[in-house]
Amino acid sequence: MIHVKNLLKRYGDLVALDHLSLDIKEGEIFGLLGPNGSGKSTAINCILSLLSFDKGEIEIFGKKMTPDAYESKRNIGIVMQNVAVFDELTVYENIDYFCGLYVHDKSERKRLVEEAIDFVELGNFKKFHPKKLSGGLLRRLNIACGIAHRPKLIILDEPTVAVDPQSRNKILEGIARLNKQGATIVYTSHYMEEVEQLCSRIAILDKGRVIASGTQEELKAMITLGEKITIEAFSINEQELQQLRELPGVLSVQWIEKRLVIKSGKKAGSLEAVLDFLKTHEIGFGRIYSELPTLNDVFLEITGKQLRD
Repeated sequence: MIHVKNLLKRYGDLVALDHLSLDIKEGEIFGLLGPNGSGKSTAINCILSLLSFDKGEIEIFGKKMTPDAYESKRNIGIVMQNVAVFDELTVYENIDYFCGLYVHDKSERKRLVEEAIDFVELGNFKKFHPKKLSGGLLRRLNIACGIAHRPKLIILDEPTVAVDPQSRNKILEGIARLNKQGATIVYTSHYMEEVEQLCSRIAILDKGRVIASGTQEELKAMITLGEKITIEAFSINEQELQQLRELPGVLSVQWIEKRLVIKSGKKAGSLEAVLDFLKTHEIGFGRIYSELPTLNDVFLEITGKQLRD
């Protein structure tokens, strides 16, 4: 669906995209992750031919992407991070206007607009102007404007920023339905749990290049962390903490607000070794939590940054 090879984009001395290569398959929800300044937005703008680049190849639907590739662009829907609707138009009029850029037949357009309104559940707000909508409803309107023409490829850049949990869930459910209906989706987000919930494959960008890509399972297999163990401990001294750090398979130990947070490698047996140590040293403890690595752990280990950095 999307083929990007050796994409290079400079802004003077700044290299925004450093020989970026990506392949996105038809029918998948593909997640693009990266800290601020990693090149996500620049990559999207280049893929859409909204931005020129210095070197590289971009193909969409098997055809070279250019500013005047209108046939390809008719099959693309874009929902950018900043809401882009007309304050002077109602909900219905906004969706009708954007759909009309692609669909000129009035009866067909009316059907598609009504479907988009039903899809984002804005039926009770057709005559409302954007200023009368909450942040969550405004985001849903933004999505409806981008997908009303039934595109084969949908690019969603931070679609749930600053919305309430209920609206976020509605948006995520809608994205999953779009994919089931046949749309290929490129998804960027600062919310790691959304990417874990939605995306079949993920690429992690940093400094303008892909530093890791694959399914969630493949990405988690790339890192050293195998398990995070949290134990409610009543008291422990610095010497005992150091001895815990020296146990086989233990990567790190932290003592935070009467909780031991222990990260161990993939080799089995770390939890048993830790519990044996606590019992041997008569260290009282309460509840124990064991967690497998998350995408956030993957991101932190691979990039050395939090996603929101």
